[in-house]
Parts: sequence; structure tokens; C-alpha cells
Amino acid sequence: LPSASPLFIFALPSQAENLLCRLQENFQALAEKLTLRNILLGTWMGERINDLEKCVADLMTEAGVENSNEELGV
Repeated sequence: LPSASPLFIFALPSQAENLLCRLQENFQALAEKLTLRNILLGTWMGERINDLEKCVADLMTEAGVENSNEELGV
């Protein structure tokens, strides 16, 4: 740019680098939060599924249905 001062021309790459560093930090923090959320959600869902399977097995036993716990995954 002919009208741009030399200071502006040299400051722009530095500002762009700072912006990219901040974007990378924010992206990394977001990725860590999502990973933690997925781990916690996966653990919680796994526990709920196990509880549900046990309840189904108990109900089947009460109803007199013959299925082994291995078939139900309990």
C-alpha cells in the first residue's frame, strides 16, 4: 500500500500472529472442554444403560421369563 506507513506494514504480521495464537489457545481450550464433557457424558450414559439392563433383567425374572444374565449383558 503506497499510503501505508512502514510501522503499519511491520505491525500487521505481528498482530496476525498474535491473533492466530489466541485462536489456537481458544480452540485448544474448547477441545479440552468437549473431550471432558464427552468422557463425563459417556460414563454417565454407561451407568444408566447398566442400570436399565439390570432393571429389565429383574422384571423378566419377576415375570418368570427364562433368560440368562449373559444374554442380557448383565
